[in-house]
Amino acid sequence: MATKPLNVGVIGYGLSAKTFHIPFLSLTPSLTLHSIVQRNPVEGNSAPSDFPSLKHHTSTAPLISDPSVDIIIITTPPDTHYTLARDALLANKHVLVEKPFVPTSSEASELAVLARQQNRILCVYQNRRWDSDFLTVKKLVADGTLGRVVEFETHFDRLRPAKPPTSWKSELGINEGGGVLYDLGTHLVDQVFVLFGMPTSVSAKFVNQREGKIVSGIGKDEEPDSVSLVLSYKETGLMAYVRIGVVCVEREQVRFWVRGSKASYHKTGLDPQEEALRGGGKATDEGFGREAPERFGRLCVLGEDGRVEERVCETVEPETYKGFYEAFARAVTSGREEDVPVSAAQAAQVLAILEAARESARTGRDVEPVGVGL
Repeated sequence: MATKPLNVGVIGYGLSAKTFHIPFLSLTPSLTLHSIVQRNPVEGNSAPSDFPSLKHHTSTAPLISDPSVDIIIITTPPDTHYTLARDALLANKHVLVEKPFVPTSSEASELAVLARQQNRILCVYQNRRWDSDFLTVKKLVADGTLGRVVEFETHFDRLRPAKPPTSWKSELGINEGGGVLYDLGTHLVDQVFVLFGMPTSVSAKFVNQREGKIVSGIGKDEEPDSVSLVLSYKETGLMAYVRIGVVCVEREQVRFWVRGSKASYHKTGLDPQEEALRGGGKATDEGFGREAPERFGRLCVLGEDGRVEERVCETVEPETYKGFYEAFARAVTSGREEDVPVSAAQAAQVLAILEAARESARTGRDVEPVGVGL
């Protein structure tokens, strides 16, 4: 007999909810969009108008207390995530939280423990684990094509010399889970963590490239718009470089550059899913998430004769962000933490790395990240 779909409530109705969550949960057979919280619907941006058949709220309490809701997705700014996730877990809901998860690793650990106590699934939306370029890198590392990886570069560089329009991403400080380190750095550091685990040390520089100065990350005047991190792995000698910049004059921005003992992989440009979704595309469109051949990466391979051969490296077939939602739904159905595609425990480890980066930027020293035992 078919299992009844799980009812999902979404808190927030901004870009995240509209672009990255509602379209994909709607494609997941075991999930049903049931309710949306939007504090101030207005003409042209109204969840009740867009989804007239659903339940709608202007505050979170009615949704969290609704016994017919099984899952709550939190897409609000990160300084609200801890309280909303805690309250939802205490109300016996399964919870999916947009990244950055919460501002601190200690809050992440508390929520992970609470989820276990409540026997609920708690997951973090690190969707860029499902980017095809990252999955290509993951495959090249796993199947030994690159040999022993000695240097790993992951970039999110742009040419944006003007300050962005006001939003929570520019208004919230680092202490509140805002700014470039938590917005974009969370993605890049998470990918390093997935491939190589916890580093033994972290070195960081925070920069305001628009104004041309090194900053500490302490206080509003010292907020960075760009970061450079070095994650070191003592036992293997691996150096992982995480770079985010806003003054990068390039025709094609570097995304990955991975150097190994057998080969190196170089990739430019971003995964096409976000661009397509922002442009009105749908995950059901033919070829969604698939890269055009001219955007494939480059692989340089060391031959037995000592010569280096360069070849095109085809990007793997996309799993797309639909793959994340399918995995999340399976985890909720099974109730097993090991099935969660991005666990709160993993997110806590990533936050610990970011906290080490903040200390390094402040003190000028290499910092050993404090692992979170969960």
